[in-house]
Amino acid sequence: MQTISKTVLVLSLVSLFTDIASEMLYPILPIYLRSIGYSILYIGFLEGVAEVVAGYSKGYFGNLSDLKGKRVPFVQMGYALSAFSKPLLAISQIPIVVFFARTLDRLGKGVRTGARDAILANEATATSKAQVFGFHRSLDTLGAVLGPSVALIYLYLYPNQYIVLFYLAFLPGLVSIGLTFLLREKEFQIIKNEKKPSVLSFVSIWKDASLDYRKLVVGLLVFAFWNSSDVFLILKAKELGLNDPSVIGIYIFYNLVYAIFAYPLGIVADKIGLKTMFLLGLTLFALVYIMMGWMDDTNYLWVAFFFYGIYASATEGISKAWISNLVHKNQVGSAIGFYTALQSVATFFASLVAGWIWFQFGAPVTFFVTGAFAILVLVYFLVVPISEAPNT
Repeated sequence: MQTISKTVLVLSLVSLFTDIASEMLYPILPIYLRSIGYSILYIGFLEGVAEVVAGYSKGYFGNLSDLKGKRVPFVQMGYALSAFSKPLLAISQIPIVVFFARTLDRLGKGVRTGARDAILANEATATSKAQVFGFHRSLDTLGAVLGPSVALIYLYLYPNQYIVLFYLAFLPGLVSIGLTFLLREKEFQIIKNEKKPSVLSFVSIWKDASLDYRKLVVGLLVFAFWNSSDVFLILKAKELGLNDPSVIGIYIFYNLVYAIFAYPLGIVADKIGLKTMFLLGLTLFALVYIMMGWMDDTNYLWVAFFFYGIYASATEGISKAWISNLVHKNQVGSAIGFYTALQSVATFFASLVAGWIWFQFGAPVTFFVTGAFAILVLVYFLVVPISEAPNT
């Protein structure tokens, strides 16, 4: 089996075009909603509900793909839902329509995530898991470079013309839908389950999976609970004096570093070990947050975002590759779905906690506290033995 198969390439291109569409709108959506009269409170509520929907659906549909013995239909439906949510935001400014469109986008992410990652895991060998997931993350994150760049150029040429941008974002979404029809289903053994699937069936993976899986997920979720939204890094950059174009520029720079290094670091991880690479990434995360806590000018800001991009490259795909190694291949959708579902909820609460700490004690304390907890998680992974060996 070649390392990067046709299926991996197609899935990576699908993610690339989907992310171009999503990231064209991500930095613009709050500005657009504010321009048409929506309050910060409503925008926060909207994003919070959207993340909860995405989190739950990752668990439910990941498990359902295992139980049905199918992956491709969930991938196709998930990317289609996200694509068709984009023009809905332009069609109407009525709150319920905006709410439905944003929720539909996050639901699409939830429907596809577990099944897509299970396909990636199945396309890899025991010695190429990190490389395959890293390649996918590279192209996926490249979309987070191209999308905001397109939006920045468009709004420079046509200031405040937001509506057309929502329609433009639909075009790469259509490309991603078309590419999903190049995927072919591969048969795998269905999980035998006497009970009818329920809304919480996916939590059964916790008792069915290995002890190593549970120890890994505990560490990842404790970290997720203190790993707040990247919005706080952006707010810190703004607080230090960057203007709006520079803020968008540093966000693009971070994603570019992430996209460039995810694949090569995946190759290295397969050689030196997934745990070793993950710990290196976690160390960089703690370093960046402590740097941001001390920082009082912009001199080292780009250095911090460079290391933050390396951290993401060394952990995001690696953690999923590691999880997929610790469960049977007919449980990968449930295993990754369970983790990513709770990760979404944890990130939501992490952002609430970070926002409260920032409000009460200021930005430096927010970053120092997060960095300190990252160090504690690092110690957990150093002390607790967790296997990396594939469980077939």
